[in-house]
Amino acid sequence: MVGTGTNGRARGPRRQARRRQPTTYAAIDLGTNNCRLLVARPTREGFRVIDAFSRIVRLGGGVHACGRLSDGAIDRTIEALHVCAGKMRRRGVSRARCVATEACRRAVNGDGFLERVSRETGIGLEVITPDEEVQLAIVGCQPLIEAWARHVVILDIGGGSTEISWLAVAPDGDVEIAAWKSIPCGVVTLAETHGGHTVDEDIYGDMIEEVRDHLAPFEAEHGFGKLMAGGDVQMIGTSGTVTTLAGIHLKLPQYDRNRVDGIALDFCDLSAATRELVAMDYEARCKVPCVGRDRADLVVAGCAILDAVHAMWPVGRLSVADRGLREGMLLGMMDVDRQDSCGQRGGNGAAAASGQGM
Repeated sequence: MVGTGTNGRARGPRRQARRRQPTTYAAIDLGTNNCRLLVARPTREGFRVIDAFSRIVRLGGGVHACGRLSDGAIDRTIEALHVCAGKMRRRGVSRARCVATEACRRAVNGDGFLERVSRETGIGLEVITPDEEVQLAIVGCQPLIEAWARHVVILDIGGGSTEISWLAVAPDGDVEIAAWKSIPCGVVTLAETHGGHTVDEDIYGDMIEEVRDHLAPFEAEHGFGKLMAGGDVQMIGTSGTVTTLAGIHLKLPQYDRNRVDGIALDFCDLSAATRELVAMDYEARCKVPCVGRDRADLVVAGCAILDAVHAMWPVGRLSVADRGLREGMLLGMMDVDRQDSCGQRGGNGAAAASGQGM
């Protein structure tokens, strides 16, 4: 029999049940273009998402040219972060990690922006290095590595930069980073440099050439191109560009993560979707499902980055990942907490998972 206190509330077992409630985690990835949130609880297999949010805020618009976050971009971003903070409170988040990337790394007023975010929303953003950005993306995408792959290239096309990571996969499944490179070409920076509304074949070719110029020294140093002959190289793409192309290829009337995440597409199909987009004018791109007005001036720049990478390392297929930093942060925090509960905390998990309480 369950006893009750003087206020009539059950005591004992119910309180114990609350203590056994799994920790609720949250991860925010604030990029040059997007503000994304995932709220999740751990499961045996990984985690279960219980809430999510994504909004295009264009925080880094103009940073490439003037070096500052604009007042309008800051206001848009803080508005989105207020939504994130509300969701985290309502879901009872007790463990969170919230990071910012290239736009805040570059902007001279980045510190002032972070202080305002903390003051107005209660969210403590940390600006991570490109190295840590790469590490988190790898953790997030690692479940998509195929059993046959002995080499994996992970392509993370961002708004202000693009990260390329080459991994070596041992027969037992252990993964090591062979080399990585962050190049200052993202969908926002390329569109601002070359134009995003009006893009003809010549402009598109110039975009590809700029990306190739940044990739060439990396390839010259490491010679990954020679691995193509082995047939055991898998390419994983994680970005709005590749998920958008997958949605177009699948002719989705609206974006559906369950249909896109983990799908493998032939590059000939991706090229067909790209050619279709390049041939359109801006207004036509706005009407394409999975693109819309928010992405219509950026999607072609993303296609150019993908084409440049594929020209350098011509694999046959691309694995599409609608996952990345947020998933990496969630898995990292959960792994550290599991190790803590068993008294086995290790060294590298802490760097990937250091977080804040909410």
